[in-house]
Amino acid sequence: MSQASNPLILYVPGLLPKPEPAIHRHELFRCLQEGIRRIDGRCAEALGDGASCFDIVGWNYDFYGEHRDIALDQAAIDRLLEQCEASPADRAEAGSFRRRAIRSIYRAADHLPFLIPYFADDKLEIHLRDLRRYVSNEFEIAEVIRRMLKIPLRAAAQAGRPILLIGHSLGSVVAYDTLWQLGQDPDCGVRIDLLLSLGSPLGQRYIQQRLLGQRSPGRDRYPGNVRRWINIAAVGELTAIDMQLADDFAPMLQYGLLESIEDHAVYNWYRSDGVLNVHAEYGYLVNEATASAICEWWHRNCEP
Repeated sequence: MSQASNPLILYVPGLLPKPEPAIHRHELFRCLQEGIRRIDGRCAEALGDGASCFDIVGWNYDFYGEHRDIALDQAAIDRLLEQCEASPADRAEAGSFRRRAIRSIYRAADHLPFLIPYFADDKLEIHLRDLRRYVSNEFEIAEVIRRMLKIPLRAAAQAGRPILLIGHSLGSVVAYDTLWQLGQDPDCGVRIDLLLSLGSPLGQRYIQQRLLGQRSPGRDRYPGNVRRWINIAAVGELTAIDMQLADDFAPMLQYGLLESIEDHAVYNWYRSDGVLNVHAEYGYLVNEATASAICEWWHRNCEP
């Protein structure tokens, strides 16, 4: 790796309370590095302990006022890292008729919101409540979160560091909105080499109607400071109910704002108390598709 490049991988988590930032960062990087080690030992070695190249935007405490106890997830993370890929049972469960049926209901509700009260359980109600807090910018909370992301992005840009920005779940919406805002300042200088969205709800009509810039005309509607975009969604997802973003954001290519946008479907195998959770951030970070995207970016931008 060229010492001058000093690359930055910056991660934006999604909803729900997270462990204290230092602990959370450690477990996230542990998953990311293990996924990379399985396909590219040289890249994994170059990442080292991640101290100089991997960081997170820990906005969740400001949003929820509490941290999640890592002990609740530790055994599940350990089991995740002991398994190298989704098992036949994981794949069957992710693609089961039940999950497909639930996805169909969620997709219908995305277009016909009046259906939501008829099937929303307590968990979904809490998710929708938290999502509304962000998109409505309740008590300026969305602006607080976006400012937290702008600080390391601006610092990295000023230092000339190549940037890979990862957004998981709502974190991908935060990333998108923040990049759009930064793009409104012609002197900002922030440019993302690769935007990597994981389990993203950006395909949802509800989200798209509330993105920053959505009322602007033409190319001004979209961020213009991203070079490439890779979107990864797991089979069985109930957040990334539209797993394909390339069609939704095709105008970014047409306007020349992006070099490329790719969609990849994967199988995740994270289980908590035996229950498959294909949306879990740890499962996405250890997945080979995520590792491949990071390795390709690393070799392209961070080596002489």
